[in-house]
Amino acid sequence: MYAYIALISVLIAACAQMLLKRSAQYEHSRWWRQYINGWVITGYLVMFMTMVVNIWCLHNGLLLKELSVIESLSYLFVPVLSWYIFDEPISRRKALAIGIIIIGVVVFFL
Repeated sequence: MYAYIALISVLIAACAQMLLKRSAQYEHSRWWRQYINGWVITGYLVMFMTMVVNIWCLHNGLLLKELSVIESLSYLFVPVLSWYIFDEPISRRKALAIGIIIIGVVVFFL
């Protein structure tokens, strides 16, 4: 069960990265506004929340080696979300790499 919660946490962390990317797309009036604005603060708060969830999962029995493998699925979530939200292309090479990562995760949990 905690593995599923950690998986959702990884997906949410990928969404936080989308918030940071959204902030980077804007021109800011002051140099410090690129680091302190609503998108960035929300993104980091979401990242912090996922860290707390991961620690909770580890405390309740999820092994660190399992969490590390689950975290590797961010290499799937981030490109797919980037493609969907920002129209960033996914090359064949990236798609092949993502496929290899997914196979590795499945083999690990068999």
